[in-house]
Amino acid sequence: MDCTYRKPLKIHLVTSTESPEFTHLARALSQSSLVGLDAEWKPQRSHQSNFPRVSLLQLACQPGPRFNPESDESNASVVFLLDLSSIPLPSIWELLKELFVSPDILKLGFKFKQDLIYLSSTFCSQGCDIGFDRVEPYLDITSIYNHLHHKQLGRKLPKETKSLANICKELLDISLSKELQCSDWSNRPLTEEQKNYAAIDAHCLIEIFNIFQVKVAQKGNSCSSISELDSSNLDLGLKGILEKPDIGNKTVRFKLCEALDIIRATSYYSQCLPEGVVSRVSYLNTMPMDESLVKIVRKYGEKILLRECDKAPKTSKKKGRKRSSVIVDSREKRLDDIGDWQGPPPWDLSLGGDGYPKFLCDVMVEGLAKHLRCVGIDAATPRSKKPEPRELIDQTSKEKRVLLTRDAKLLRHQYLIKNQIYRVKSLLKNQQLLEVIEAFQLKISEDQLMSRCTKCNGRFIQKPLSTEEAVEAAKGFQRIPDCLFDKNLQFWQCMDCNQLYWEVMSAYLFIFLTPAYFSFWL
Repeated sequence: MDCTYRKPLKIHLVTSTESPEFTHLARALSQSSLVGLDAEWKPQRSHQSNFPRVSLLQLACQPGPRFNPESDESNASVVFLLDLSSIPLPSIWELLKELFVSPDILKLGFKFKQDLIYLSSTFCSQGCDIGFDRVEPYLDITSIYNHLHHKQLGRKLPKETKSLANICKELLDISLSKELQCSDWSNRPLTEEQKNYAAIDAHCLIEIFNIFQVKVAQKGNSCSSISELDSSNLDLGLKGILEKPDIGNKTVRFKLCEALDIIRATSYYSQCLPEGVVSRVSYLNTMPMDESLVKIVRKYGEKILLRECDKAPKTSKKKGRKRSSVIVDSREKRLDDIGDWQGPPPWDLSLGGDGYPKFLCDVMVEGLAKHLRCVGIDAATPRSKKPEPRELIDQTSKEKRVLLTRDAKLLRHQYLIKNQIYRVKSLLKNQQLLEVIEAFQLKISEDQLMSRCTKCNGRFIQKPLSTEEAVEAAKGFQRIPDCLFDKNLQFWQCMDCNQLYWEVMSAYLFIFLTPAYFSFWL
């Protein structure tokens, strides 16, 4: 993955309720006041009558202030991957149900409502008739991002919200790869890449929230809180708390369920509860949130509620004759079979080309373009962010390129550009690069390596720059780290966008510098 974390990340794959990992999960949830939620499933190609089955549920836990420092998870983030293909779902339904509605745990997600719909459908199909219908307290990462940018929560969000990868890049200064999002999550065993991808996808939610929490503390947002009810007061017992000056009036503001949490956390919990009152939590022995989290929940907290109409797949409202599923499946199969590149190469000199292969990577394989440029291959990207098929076909034809894509539907337009469309089969960028080199029998020479700008696809100047020349060229545009000045390095500059590159340790390793972060290309 293209993602480097500054904190150690412990990943536990839970495949059975009898495993030690499940015991760790129950303990971590009981001692955490913040949990990041995410889910993975096998993507569906077309509209189907049923929701996809969720194969993996990720729970990223952040220990609360009362977390045992002697525990093996102390001071480290913990991510649990629940293998829903292996665990009998009724055996964990109660645990997840209580987690989703526990007032002691703030749940984080990125557009988690869809995940909850699929998750509820998956559990219902396995004998849990009720499924899940709510998550609260909850806070969406898109809302956090909007708050950090001084946007009001009540205002209608723009239609095109930022992706999680873009938010991570902006707030955490990391590149979050989404290559494996569309992989087959129903296959077992999961690859190490899939495990890391799933864990980081959930853990980054907590990292983003921590930034938001610091901002809220710095602003000094005021909201009503019970300032005296901290962890030290819990040792006094309920009677001792009520006897302290000015605490009794504050305590009565708690709802009954919150009062029961205080009772459960004191030595008086072993005594009987009031007649007719049933403890709200039986599976998770959680502790109340600390004051800072309570403030955030009261001011910014949300909740996800599923209605009956959410629990059934939406049918298409388009009029017309319904196509047979057999015909649809046969067409999809036929598109898969014609994905190999064929036809005369558009770079053929006799066809008006320049003798060198050139590619156009659509949005589904846009990251592949940078890898191709690293080995000196001309790889362009679409002119617009969301191009129509006709725009891609037009650009491919005019620039004499081969269109690279993972979209099987684009293969239907092959007749317009003489079959110059190739469907990439690999998911990971490195594998995609090797696939393209092998499929087109490309010969990569040493002179080609890093001969193109990974940013704009332009060519480098022929003569390298000295350090003094590079500093002069970078003025007002790009900052060169001071640590490079005494290393006698050579610099290259893109002739199109003026981006500067330099060689490290006499290897073909270059650092592509932007104002916010470093990306390493080999």
